[in-house]
Amino acid sequence: MTQPIFLVGPMGAGKSTIGKLLAAQLELPFADSDKVLEDRTGADIPWIFDVEGEAGFRRRESEVLRDLCGGTPQVVATGGGIVLLPENRKLLKAHGFVVYLRAGLEQLVERTSKNSNRPLLQVADPKAKLREILQQREAFYSEVADLVCDTDDCTPKQASQLVADRLAANAVG
Repeated sequence: MTQPIFLVGPMGAGKSTIGKLLAAQLELPFADSDKVLEDRTGADIPWIFDVEGEAGFRRRESEVLRDLCGGTPQVVATGGGIVLLPENRKLLKAHGFVVYLRAGLEQLVERTSKNSNRPLLQVADPKAKLREILQQREAFYSEVADLVCDTDDCTPKQASQLVADRLAANAVG
């Protein structure tokens, strides 16, 4: 492996969980772009959203992505909205192999329902918000993806094995 493997997809698709397992399988370092952002700023993502708004968060997210594109072979779990900015989509495509972890709406609702650390879902109807997010971002996830893996009805371990098998079949590296 000579380039980063970027995992993209909506919140709840399993990017962080699957990413850690995949990195261990491939014997590569793991990075979570949201965690890197929090470590750099000393603030959690909900706080950044509150103080700087989504635009400020997206700017910081882009800075982190640029740094993670440095060519170091690693598995990178990205934030769900990283594909919103055209420059981020260009960076992902130019500097790594992109795996879109796709999950259906019901799975996403179930997986995100117990996590209050998701600023975009702090609304009256999180399911409707997730539906809106999927509609807004689906084309962008597909645009950047070198590989699409469905995570519905998979345990994280099964999903990471599926991704590893698909990477091997595509001779990524």
